[in-house]
Amino acid sequence: VTFFPATLTVPAGGSATFFCNISMESDSGLEYSLNWYKETNNSQAQKIAEISRNKPPTKTEKYLLTNHTPAFKIEILNLHQNDSGSYYCGLITFFEPDKVMESNRSHLVVTAAPEKMNATDEPEMEEGNPPDYIKAVLLGLLLLAGVVVLLMFGYLTVTYRRGGMIPCGDRALLRGWEKPPMVSVSTVDYGVLEFQWEQHAQLPPETRLVDQTEYATIVFPEEKPVTPEREKKHQD
Repeated sequence: VTFFPATLTVPAGGSATFFCNISMESDSGLEYSLNWYKETNNSQAQKIAEISRNKPPTKTEKYLLTNHTPAFKIEILNLHQNDSGSYYCGLITFFEPDKVMESNRSHLVVTAAPEKMNATDEPEMEEGNPPDYIKAVLLGLLLLAGVVVLLMFGYLTVTYRRGGMIPCGDRALLRGWEKPPMVSVSTVDYGVLEFQWEQHAQLPPETRLVDQTEYATIVFPEEKPVTPEREKKHQD
């Protein structure tokens, strides 16, 4: 009967696995049982588990036993520091009464669980010295803002040169657009133009001149004179 590995060192909270291998000259359906023992500080051995030849895998809160004849595996779960000690297995055969064969001893050492770093254990940053990544982020933002300003300035410059939109108060005027000149519009008004006939001497009919019609074009200034008709309309 052999027991291995010879030494195991496992942190608390983990698990430890040992194997017990048996070898018999004649194995023709013989019945036997395998016990697992633990010794602490050379004290009397304490039986911790048992498995027989035809027994299926057995699991308890502390141990998991698996039958892989001729090898048997024991897994010690959820280790604590008080699980440290010497372990071995013992084969009990039923075809020869009171025959017990013990294996060699293996030693298990359970170390303390690694301590988790608390938030208070983290190194404190010196006040006024921000970490490097914050400095890098700020520098990147400044560079990005500078690029944006340059792009806007270039766009406005090109637009101004090409006669684009030029801001003017709360509205924009197209460059090159000039206010059209004021065009005076002529108007036509009609009035009555009275002519006074000259007093001619009474001439005999045979000597009177033939009547003649004369035409004239009158252009009134912007401030039109008051004609008799316009004065009448104003009074109405």
